Amino acid sequence: MKYIISGGGTGGHIYPALAIVNEIKTFDKNAEILYIGTKDGLEAELVPKEGIKFKTIRVKGLPRKINKSSFIALRELLVGLKESQRIIKEFKPNIVIGTGGYVCGPIVYKAAKNNIPTIIHEQNAFPGITNKILSRYVDRVATTFDEASKYFKYPDRVVNTGNPIRIEILNKDKDLSYKVLNIDSNKPFILSFGGSGGQKKLNDAILDILLNKRWNENYQLIHVTGKRLYDSFMKDIKEKNIILNKNIRILPYLYEMPDALNIADLLIASSGAITLAETSAIGLPSILIPKSYTAENHQEYNARAFESAGASVVILEKDLSGNLLNETINSIIQDHNKLRMMSINSKKMGNIDATKEIYKLINEMIVK
Repeated sequence: MKYIISGGGTGGHIYPALAIVNEIKTFDKNAEILYIGTKDGLEAELVPKEGIKFKTIRVKGLPRKINKSSFIALRELLVGLKESQRIIKEFKPNIVIGTGGYVCGPIVYKAAKNNIPTIIHEQNAFPGITNKILSRYVDRVATTFDEASKYFKYPDRVVNTGNPIRIEILNKDKDLSYKVLNIDSNKPFILSFGGSGGQKKLNDAILDILLNKRWNENYQLIHVTGKRLYDSFMKDIKEKNIILNKNIRILPYLYEMPDALNIADLLIASSGAITLAETSAIGLPSILIPKSYTAENHQEYNARAFESAGASVVILEKDLSGNLLNETINSIIQDHNKLRMMSINSKKMGNIDATKEIYKLINEMIVK
């Protein structure tokens, strides 16, 4: 069978696509897979590394207000539609799958217009503009949150499958993970990060806690600043004469993230869809700080869904301070019953079979 898959711009669109590709390869040994992206998107870096055939089209995101950039984006969209039509004609896919980001718009739309089975996956509780438009044309819409279905015109096409996650998240030996990260299993371990790019507001709050010596020395902390923010964070640490005890580690990036997630007692993070899918798969309680500048404010919608389920406590960036964050950490860690219930509720939100569910949909739709 021949499959076209497209999704780009951020890891939140790309990693689910790669998980779907791996599932297809597992069950269809003769699969021909073509990934469509843009030459400047993160997908251009990540996809070829996985040994997946990759082609690019020209397309730009439409600005929220009409201006000169709107006409440039419209011109690029028309080019992208022509390129997509040519790719479909040459490759002759049996199905086309989109996982979000404006790059998947032209290829999924053209496939639908050519009567090729189409499916899109929406990771967030509040859908992105591309998927809201595409949902009018595609055969199936796979979602992560039940809340997302009300934003689509045709709810009968919507199926909640969950969000595909990295298989290594589920297969960790906790005893080994404690050793890998040099974490004491007898002391509370808190993991903190603001997504792959970091989050300045969260960094500032952590810095404030350390500056005012509020951190409980019985707690272990790994705080990941994000590579682009690490140098400025450490500069502040030095200039403010902050002494980091052995229970506190500040890192630009954490390659052993699957290990850390599996042994953390509490997560502090922004509320990207991938983070929430992975943490709920293992039942990790969290303090969520949604980034205020994301498209359609989707991170707050994601966070509120977890808050409503009793899996998380939400602090908005505008309300965030070191004092509030520290009080919230203590209120959760020191209340063992609350921590346990948050863990149970988080696990209820998780879906470890998302990739299988999506492949099942694909298999039902495919023209053989």
